[in-house]
Amino acid sequence: MDEHKKIEDLERRLEKIATDLERMKLADYVDIINNPRKLLYTNFIGGLARGLGTAIGLTALAAMLFYIMRQTVNLPLIGKYIADLLDIIENYR
Repeated sequence: MDEHKKIEDLERRLEKIATDLERMKLADYVDIINNPRKLLYTNFIGGLARGLGTAIGLTALAAMLFYIMRQTVNLPLIGKYIADLLDIIENYR
């Protein structure tokens, strides 16, 4: 009977390991690593997404900075400097 319990315990552990491996998607990872074309495609799409996200984020940040600078033009100390900077930006467009 003791040996039967050990076998059941081993079967339970093996099932848990199999379930954990399925959740980790280890087979998909190995498939991507072994297939260079799929690896390049996945990395290319990831790079495009990161680049697009960076561009959108930087544009939003620049727009907010531009808006804040427009609001602070009325400050006497730095107003002239910011106004000159905004003129340079406007002329560049």
